[in-house]
Amino acid sequence: MRKILAVLTGISILVVLSCSGGGGVVKLEKGTPAYQLAKDISAKLPFFDPDKNNVIVTTKDFKITTGEVFQDMATNFGNRISQLKSLGADRLKGIIRQNVDGLVNKKLLVNAAEKAHVSVSDAEVDSVLQIQYTRAGGEQKFIDFISKNGFDINFVKSDIKTNLTIQKNLDKQLADAISVPDADIQKAYNEDKTATVRHILLNTRGKTDAEKQKIHKKMEGILARARKGEDFAKLAKEYSEDPGSKKNGGLYKDFPKGRMVKPFEDAAFSVAPGKISDIVETQYGYHIIKVISRKKETKPFDKVKDQIKANLQRTKKNDAYQNYLQKLKTEADYHEVEF
Repeated sequence: MRKILAVLTGISILVVLSCSGGGGVVKLEKGTPAYQLAKDISAKLPFFDPDKNNVIVTTKDFKITTGEVFQDMATNFGNRISQLKSLGADRLKGIIRQNVDGLVNKKLLVNAAEKAHVSVSDAEVDSVLQIQYTRAGGEQKFIDFISKNGFDINFVKSDIKTNLTIQKNLDKQLADAISVPDADIQKAYNEDKTATVRHILLNTRGKTDAEKQKIHKKMEGILARARKGEDFAKLAKEYSEDPGSKKNGGLYKDFPKGRMVKPFEDAAFSVAPGKISDIVETQYGYHIIKVISRKKETKPFDKVKDQIKANLQRTKKNDAYQNYLQKLKTEADYHEVEF
């Protein structure tokens, strides 16, 4: 569904579109697609048995149960929901975690917008719909497309309104955080533009703390071997769990700032070329990164000034959004159960 609708104004954020509201505890009804999906997946992940309906997130304002998570997944995946049943436990955990995070973020942002008395008119919703109609080649083609994916126009209108409400509040809350002084643009121009690295990833998504400790210990051993001079590319081919670079010896070539997750980027642009980083933790797991080279901008400043400014604004927007979201979680006394 995220491919159908995009928040078209202001800051670009990831908001999972769902039909679940903010009130009450959701329990799945037997016979529904979401119930059957949860029942099938509970054979691999017992925590998600729909009959138990375990609470997975608590805050001062709301709770999220496994039933609500699977209702959200059934809505987001539409007619593709049956594809989830064939996935392995680790892959399922990753998808479920993404949907949990999306639900939490959306509820927190909706609550914040309501407290700020933000409202969206029917005309604003219609304006976004008209854009979607144009992109789809007409109103009927858009309706046919969403119908094939298991959605109706009322669901789409409701989701547009919710996301525009969130967006309006974010534009207001984060407005002061996105200005970019000329001095910052000049500084960015003088810095390295791209980095080429090799890296090794050991995945920790969905792992328990005890499992993560074992993975960290394994990475310590790999790091020691790499720093003693073993061929880094061969180590990456043997141990890395990053499917995007494993076959190439962990190589990522000439990527700019803003392309990788921040802890990875920070290491790639701060470790001296030829050196190997300490263990770096990201949302994907533990990395060790060998910096091969970095390059500076070769185009004249006046030719790239506007693009650099846009990149800095985008980074500031994303950082301000993450900080705001963390603030909302702290204020809501957010807690998520490990599964």
